[in-house]
Amino acid sequence: MHLKNTFELTLIIDANKFHKLLDRVFNDLESFEENMYVDHNFTSKGVTIIYHDSQYKKRIKLIVNPYRLSDSEETAHEKAARKLDKRVNSYFNYKYQLNDFSLTGMTLATDIDVRDREKVSAYIKMLHRIGKVKGFSPSTNNWLNDNIGFCLDGNSNGIQFMAHNLENLCREQKSIAKKLNSLLRVEVRLVKPKAIRTYTNKSVVSEQIADLSVIGQKIFLDTFMRVVPFGNFYKKDKAVEIIREKITDGTIRRRMLRLVELVPEKKSLILAQKALQYRDIDRVMKAFTELNVSPVTLPKSMKLKSLDSLYSYLEG
Repeated sequence: MHLKNTFELTLIIDANKFHKLLDRVFNDLESFEENMYVDHNFTSKGVTIIYHDSQYKKRIKLIVNPYRLSDSEETAHEKAARKLDKRVNSYFNYKYQLNDFSLTGMTLATDIDVRDREKVSAYIKMLHRIGKVKGFSPSTNNWLNDNIGFCLDGNSNGIQFMAHNLENLCREQKSIAKKLNSLLRVEVRLVKPKAIRTYTNKSVVSEQIADLSVIGQKIFLDTFMRVVPFGNFYKKDKAVEIIREKITDGTIRRRMLRLVELVPEKKSLILAQKALQYRDIDRVMKAFTELNVSPVTLPKSMKLKSLDSLYSYLEG
């Protein structure tokens, strides 16, 4: 699995200092949203600077791509913090350093090639059928509607999960979009300090970045495995057939068959698990995993008869 990670760093400063910095580079800025300006001069070197001129707090954000900071992906986590500090010092004329900022976010993303445009849409539909899962609830996104993406917000953990059709991001550039039409992008985002603290006990930004860079795959899989049940997706009749044929334990077989019925009824895997009213739900889910069958089944309206487990694409 190849992961791309980016970090968000934030500096909150008083209005006078903010506007002095803003005026210094204003001619180089691109207007992004209302009261937000972007400096792309260092983007090719791994750092994009965003000035947020809000009424209440003046923020400068750095969006950092570690792989553009280092010479190779293999040594990115070793070199990123040191090179980032040099970039920050240079950009701010040594008035601000890396550790003046706070680490406020991290995004981990992988592009899964499912080798077929139709399958990208199918996987997004299946994620919607999973719906609410433990610790997360479906959310809306301004640039990502339900037809092209699936979003979850952590109820209290400061983590977001997102999957979307990568082609849609480049739809205006048709030549590029065509090359991306079989790619499903999956993202895990740490969006609050509490999420950062879950994975590192360091308080210095440079050390936090180094820590998180090393364990990026663990962070990604921790959330992915909470959201996506293991196993291939089948139409309900086929899933029932496999369960009846392969599961010899009568109690577990009945629970598995009932769960398959409940998921589309409740429109949520966790609500279906609760409705099952079985104390050892982990045993039921383990049986699905060992069978390599997802309890979430394909809708009758879908042309495809089956979909490979998303985990099969992460193994490469």
